[in-house]
Amino acid sequence: MSDDPTSSSVQRQADRIEKQDRSWLDKLLHAFSAEPKSREELLDIIKDAANNQLLDQEALSIIEGAMDVSSLQAREIMVPRSQIVAVRIDDTPQEFLPKIIESGHSRFPVIGESADDIRGILLAKDLLRLLLDNQQDFNLENILRPANIIPESKRVNVLLREFREKRYHMALVIDEYGGISGLLTIEDILEEIVGDIEDETDEEVSDDFIKRVGETDYIVKALTPIEEFNEFFGSGLSEDDFDTIGGILMQEFGHLPKRNEVATIDNFQFRVLYADNRQIHLLRLTVNK
Repeated sequence: MSDDPTSSSVQRQADRIEKQDRSWLDKLLHAFSAEPKSREELLDIIKDAANNQLLDQEALSIIEGAMDVSSLQAREIMVPRSQIVAVRIDDTPQEFLPKIIESGHSRFPVIGESADDIRGILLAKDLLRLLLDNQQDFNLENILRPANIIPESKRVNVLLREFREKRYHMALVIDEYGGISGLLTIEDILEEIVGDIEDETDEEVSDDFIKRVGETDYIVKALTPIEEFNEFFGSGLSEDDFDTIGGILMQEFGHLPKRNEVATIDNFQFRVLYADNRQIHLLRLTVNK
């Protein structure tokens, strides 16, 4: 009496699946029992695991990100010098608080006479005592944390380990001449591994160009479109030559302004809160009625 052909077919299929699983398992066991010959070989094994649904795509992406980080240096993922939001050691709370509020960051390099003169790191949470104690003789230097300085060539995976072991979250990056070339945070590294990390302030910071801070005072981003500015204030600033408020002010100043320089256009008085060596970033606007 011959075997049931259906049963034989099912058995052959089961044997084939078992063989495939064994084949993949053999690869995996080999990966742990013998060092892979190349990064590509290791990735192939991990991708096989994902294809066999032993890993989901998100886990695969994280593993690939972690492997990529091991080959990166600080210079490749740092925030460049031109984009660093820093506080000056001689700033008053009235001068640096708008910048801190606007940026949404939690840590800020504090500089002295130049951007290369790093005095320490300011944690936004340390400013709470300023509100609680209502200090009149506030001294920024008294609440600074030590700055961690690293070379551009620092390997990112080593830096991540140091962040964890030494429990700090920001490092200033210096070039071969000792000047500040950028900064790195633990979040920058984690984003290289798991992708962009957005917090509850990201959307607000990116979309809100104008914030009211008093009866006639506002914090205004220099990148505010002129059209949006005119709509907000019911004004008629020209859109013919420039697209942003920063563009109009650059023409009004006739040079790249420094902090606290003031320009008046119509009934609007603009005071520069933050500008680097390339562009204006943040303004304090007073509407004169």
